[in-house]
Parts: sequence; C-alpha cells; structure tokens
Amino acid sequence: MLYLPSAAGLRSFEAAARHLSFNQAAEELNVTPGAVSRQIQALEDYLGRPLFHRAHKRVTLTAVGRQYLSEIAPSLQKISAASQRLKAEPRRNKISICVYPTFAIRWLIPRWAALHEVFPDLDIQLTTSLNPADFEEESFDISIQVIREGDTRKGFQIDKLMDVATFPVCSPELAKKIQSPSDLANVTLLHESPRPTDWPRWLKHAGITDIDGNAGLNFESADIALHAAMEGIGVAMGIDVLIDEDVKKGRLVKLFGSSRLSRFPFQVVTPTNRLTNKSLCAVREWILSEGVKSSLR
Repeated sequence: MLYLPSAAGLRSFEAAARHLSFNQAAEELNVTPGAVSRQIQALEDYLGRPLFHRAHKRVTLTAVGRQYLSEIAPSLQKISAASQRLKAEPRRNKISICVYPTFAIRWLIPRWAALHEVFPDLDIQLTTSLNPADFEEESFDISIQVIREGDTRKGFQIDKLMDVATFPVCSPELAKKIQSPSDLANVTLLHESPRPTDWPRWLKHAGITDIDGNAGLNFESADIALHAAMEGIGVAMGIDVLIDEDVKKGRLVKLFGSSRLSRFPFQVVTPTNRLTNKSLCAVREWILSEGVKSSLR
C-alpha cells in the first residue's frame, strides 16, 4: 500500500524549494501565494515535520526539508517526464462500430480477438442497438444493418456483407416431435420483436396457409428467442450465418431444410466522408472479408 501526500502539496513544496520563494512558486503554478502556503502547511502537518524556516519575505529549507527534497525530486521528475511523453504521443486511431445485439453476440464477438490481433494499434469501440445506427446523432464509423439489396443512400457507402436466409430451428428433443411443417401447429412459435414478419413470410414461402404466423411468444431480441428454442420452449426462426455454430454443436436443429432467402441482407454502411481514413477502410475490408468466409461455409 502506498502512503502518499497530496499531489498538490508535493508540487507546491518542490516549486517553493527550488525557488526558495512562495511567491515565485505561486507564479509558476498559476495559483496564489496563500494557496502555496496552505498546501505546504498541509504537507508539513501530514509529515509531522517542518520543511521550511519562514522569515519576513524569505523562506529557507530545514534540514528535513533538504533531505525530503533530495529524495522525492528524482521521482517527481520521472513522473513529469513520463506524463509529457504520453501527452506528446499521438492518440490511437479510434474506430466506432454499431451493430444489432444478436449480430454482435453471434457473429462479431467470436471474431473480436482476431480483429484486434490484425489491428492492435486501433481503438475499436463496439456499440449495440436494436435499431439501425443513427449517424446524425452518433459519430459511428461503421454500421452493420439489414438493408434491401441494391438500395443506395446519399452520403453513404453500402456493401453487402452476407445474405440473410431464415428457417425454423428448435432443440434436438423438440425436433423429434416435428416431422413436417404441419406439426408446427402443435408447438409454440417464438418471435423476435425486431423481425416480426419472419414467421409469416417463411410460412408463405413454405406454402403453409393454415398456421397463424403471428401467434406465439415474443422476445426482445433474436438471441433471447434462440435461447428459448434451445430450452425446448418452442420453435424460433434462425438466420443461417448467426446460428451456424449452434447447429454444428447440436444445440439447435434446422427443421425441414426449407430456407427463405431475404431481400434484405446484412450490409456494411459507412459515411463516405470518412472513407479517407485508411485505418477505417482497412477495418471495413476486414469485416467484409470475414463475411465472405462465413458465406462459404
């Protein structure tokens, strides 16, 4: 445990000892002579020993003061030099990314260590939001959003990251009871609030007309709905690139083999006025390359 007096007291003492003047110390520190006097008095009270002899308009160091100065001055100089060096160093380039919570948990976070390994000198910050990034309110550099394929937006560069293919998934135990799409009438459909049309659209795609695609339980996010499916509560709608690992490890089972390809893929969005930042462009290209790898699995 360190026993340290106040930094202000040490600064006042060092300056006053160097100048042998409270007034000159005050001028250097941009405070009043009274403030210097009070800081030094507080330091003396803390140490229990006088550091200065005080005479009319003149101060001198006591023997204890001279010894104390000789012991602390080198350390104060090292702290000052280290602080100046850090202040002079250029700040690490900051890159801010905004994605959906489920996308972060299931796709980006598993790649986060690799991202930092490739870009160790960048300060990459991640924000999650159930809504698409608001570039007017927040100064994000990159956002991954679900946008209609082919759409363009003035002032933004948009590139497709990965297709969105949806299909029903459930726990291995529940899957044993579901042999055909008609069996979905006997189970609970699990919905995620950000994608309320997934079930109706998949049922229409599969040609099923006698099941209410809006019935069932609603959850705040896809990740919660998928965890409910793993617990056997019902059948959720999965997105292939986000549940690939769960299917491989047997936590979820893909039902029927019928996938619906959405016209709204995951896309990488960046304000065009920030594409002059080489570091940002490098991170953006890395993300896009990871999307290619995911699509090839």
